[in-house]
Amino acid sequence: MPKVMVVDDENDVVELIKFMLEKDGNEIVTASNGRECLEKVEVDKPDLIILDIMMPEIDGYTVNTRLQEKDETRSIPVIILTAKGQMRDLFALGSNIVAFMEKPFDPKGLRDKVREILVKS
Repeated sequence: MPKVMVVDDENDVVELIKFMLEKDGNEIVTASNGRECLEKVEVDKPDLIILDIMMPEIDGYTVNTRLQEKDETRSIPVIILTAKGQMRDLFALGSNIVAFMEKPFDPKGLRDKVREILVKS
C-alpha cells in the first residue's frame, strides 16, 4: 500500500486530499506544518509528499531543502501545492519536485497526478 504524506496548515485541504487518496487504497500520513513533516518523514518514510509552501514554523521551501540534504529523504517525490505560483522558480533546482499544483486545485487532477507518480516509483 503506497504511503502519501500530506503537509498543509489548512485542515480542510488535508481532509479532502486524505479522503480522496484513501479511497484509492493509499495510506495517508498528515502534518500541519513543516516542522511536523520533518519529524514524521524519518519515521513514516512516505512514497510521495504533497507539500504546501506557506505554512507556520517551517515553510515548504525550507522543508524541501532539508529533504534534499539527507540521503534517506532526497529521492522522495514531492508535489508542491501552493497558492503562490511565483514560488515555482525557487524549486527549479529540486530534483525531487515532480509537479506543481496551484490552489484552488482540481481534486481529480491531483488524484490523477498522484496515481501517475506512484505507478512510476
